[in-house]
Amino acid sequence: MDNLLGSLYIGNIDDAHSPPPVISALLWTALESKLIPPKGVVLGRIPLREYTEAVPMDIESALAWLERHLPDHQILIACRAGMGRSVSVMIAYLCCLQGMSYEKAVEFVRERREGTTPLPRLEHTIEKVKLLRQKTST
Repeated sequence: MDNLLGSLYIGNIDDAHSPPPVISALLWTALESKLIPPKGVVLGRIPLREYTEAVPMDIESALAWLERHLPDHQILIACRAGMGRSVSVMIAYLCCLQGMSYEKAVEFVRERREGTTPLPRLEHTIEKVKLLRQKTST
Protein backbone atom coordinates (compact mmCIF):
# COMPACT_ATOMS: atom_id res chain seq x y z
CA MET A 1 0.00 0.00 0.00
CA ASP A 2 1.30 3.45 -0.92
CA ASN A 3 0.23 6.89 0.25
CA LEU A 4 -0.10 8.98 -2.89
CA LEU A 5 -1.68 12.19 -1.73
CA GLY A 6 -2.51 13.12 1.85
CA SER A 7 -5.62 11.09 2.59
CA LEU A 8 -5.44 8.89 -0.52
CA TYR A 9 -3.71 5.52 -0.67
CA ILE A 10 -3.42 2.91 -3.42
CA GLY A 11 -3.36 -0.79 -2.68
CA ASN A 12 -4.16 -4.30 -3.81
CA ILE A 13 -6.64 -6.95 -2.70
CA ASP A 14 -4.52 -7.97 0.30
CA ASP A 15 -4.37 -4.36 1.50
CA ALA A 16 -8.14 -4.11 1.04
CA HIS A 17 -8.79 -7.21 3.14
CA SER A 18 -6.50 -6.01 5.94
CA PRO A 19 -6.04 -2.24 5.76
CA PRO A 20 -4.04 -0.51 8.48
CA PRO A 21 -6.05 1.26 11.20
CA VAL A 22 -5.51 4.66 9.54
CA ILE A 23 -7.84 3.63 6.67
CA SER A 24 -11.49 4.38 7.36
CA ALA A 25 -12.89 4.13 3.82
CA LEU A 26 -12.20 1.83 0.89
CA LEU A 27 -13.02 2.34 -2.79
CA TRP A 28 -12.99 -1.12 -4.41
CA THR A 29 -12.53 -0.81 -8.19
CA ALA A 30 -12.53 -4.44 -9.35
CA LEU A 31 -15.53 -5.85 -11.20
CA GLU A 32 -14.59 -9.52 -10.99
CA SER A 33 -14.55 -9.92 -7.23
CA LYS A 34 -16.64 -8.83 -4.29
CA LEU A 35 -15.04 -7.50 -1.16
CA ILE A 36 -16.40 -7.42 2.35
CA PRO A 37 -14.70 -4.54 4.15
CA PRO A 38 -13.32 -4.84 7.65
CA LYS A 39 -15.71 -3.70 10.36
CA GLY A 40 -15.94 0.08 10.60
CA VAL A 41 -14.56 0.73 7.09
CA VAL A 42 -16.90 2.54 4.66
CA LEU A 43 -17.04 0.75 1.31
CA GLY A 44 -17.60 2.11 -2.19
CA ARG A 45 -17.68 -0.13 -5.27
CA ILE A 46 -16.90 0.92 -8.83
CA PRO A 47 -17.04 -2.03 -11.27
CA LEU A 48 -14.05 -1.46 -13.56
CA ARG A 49 -12.89 -4.23 -15.89
CA GLU A 50 -9.23 -5.14 -15.90
CA TYR A 51 -7.23 -4.14 -19.03
CA THR A 52 -10.30 -2.49 -20.59
CA GLU A 53 -11.19 1.12 -21.31
CA ALA A 54 -13.21 2.49 -18.41
CA VAL A 55 -16.78 3.68 -18.82
CA PRO A 56 -16.74 7.46 -18.18
CA MET A 57 -19.76 7.27 -15.86
CA ASP A 58 -17.91 4.73 -13.70
CA ILE A 59 -14.94 7.06 -13.34
CA GLU A 60 -17.31 9.94 -12.59
CA SER A 61 -18.99 7.80 -9.92
CA ALA A 62 -15.60 7.06 -8.38
CA LEU A 63 -14.72 10.76 -8.29
CA ALA A 64 -18.08 11.68 -6.76
CA TRP A 65 -17.59 8.99 -4.09
CA LEU A 66 -14.12 10.33 -3.30
CA GLU A 67 -15.43 13.89 -3.06
CA ARG A 68 -18.13 12.79 -0.60
CA HIS A 69 -15.77 10.82 1.63
CA LEU A 70 -12.44 12.67 1.50
CA PRO A 71 -13.19 15.35 4.02
CA ASP A 72 -13.78 12.79 6.75
CA HIS A 73 -11.73 9.71 5.78
CA GLN A 74 -8.35 8.30 4.94
CA ILE A 75 -9.19 6.35 1.77
CA LEU A 76 -7.66 3.27 0.21
CA ILE A 77 -8.38 2.91 -3.51
CA ALA A 78 -7.80 -0.74 -4.36
CA CYS A 79 -8.17 -3.39 -7.04
CA ARG A 80 -6.76 -6.89 -7.46
CA ALA A 81 -3.14 -5.87 -8.12
CA GLY A 82 -3.27 -2.16 -7.29
CA MET A 83 -1.59 -1.21 -10.55
CA GLY A 84 -4.29 -0.59 -13.16
CA ARG A 85 -7.81 0.28 -12.11
CA SER A 86 -7.00 1.84 -8.76
CA VAL A 87 -4.21 4.00 -10.17
CA SER A 88 -6.48 4.99 -13.07
CA VAL A 89 -9.02 6.35 -10.57
CA MET A 90 -6.20 8.22 -8.82
CA ILE A 91 -5.00 9.69 -12.12
CA ALA A 92 -8.56 10.77 -12.93
CA TYR A 93 -8.80 12.37 -9.47
CA LEU A 94 -5.61 14.35 -10.08
CA CYS A 95 -6.79 15.49 -13.52
CA CYS A 96 -10.44 16.22 -12.78
CA LEU A 97 -10.34 17.46 -9.20
CA GLN A 98 -6.80 18.76 -8.77
CA GLY A 99 -6.39 20.29 -12.24
CA MET A 100 -3.26 18.33 -13.14
CA SER A 101 -2.50 17.51 -16.77
CA TYR A 102 -2.78 13.87 -17.76
CA GLU A 103 0.97 13.54 -18.35
CA LYS A 104 1.83 15.12 -14.97
CA ALA A 105 -0.75 12.96 -13.18
CA VAL A 106 0.66 9.74 -14.67
CA GLU A 107 4.19 10.83 -13.78
CA PHE A 108 3.10 11.75 -10.23
CA VAL A 109 1.49 8.35 -9.67
CA ARG A 110 4.33 6.37 -11.32
CA GLU A 111 6.86 8.04 -9.02
CA ARG A 112 4.88 6.84 -6.00
CA ARG A 113 3.43 3.49 -7.14
CA GLU A 114 5.73 1.00 -8.83
CA GLY A 115 4.07 -0.93 -11.65
CA THR A 116 1.52 1.80 -12.47
CA THR A 117 -0.31 0.78 -15.66
CA PRO A 118 -3.27 3.04 -16.49
CA LEU A 119 -6.28 1.51 -18.22
CA PRO A 120 -6.36 1.77 -22.04
CA ARG A 121 -7.37 5.17 -23.44
CA LEU A 122 -7.58 6.62 -19.93
CA GLU A 123 -6.72 10.11 -21.13
CA HIS A 124 -9.67 9.96 -23.55
CA THR A 125 -11.95 8.69 -20.77
CA ILE A 126 -10.84 11.52 -18.47
CA GLU A 127 -11.68 14.09 -21.13
CA LYS A 128 -15.19 12.63 -21.34
CA VAL A 129 -15.49 12.76 -17.54
CA LYS A 130 -14.46 16.42 -17.54
CA LEU A 131 -17.23 17.16 -20.04
CA LEU A 132 -19.75 15.26 -17.89
CA ARG A 133 -18.69 17.22 -14.83
CA GLN A 134 -18.99 20.53 -16.71
CA LYS A 135 -22.52 19.69 -17.84
CA THR A 136 -23.67 18.80 -14.33
CA SER A 137 -22.12 21.90 -12.75
CA THR A 138 -23.95 24.35 -15.02
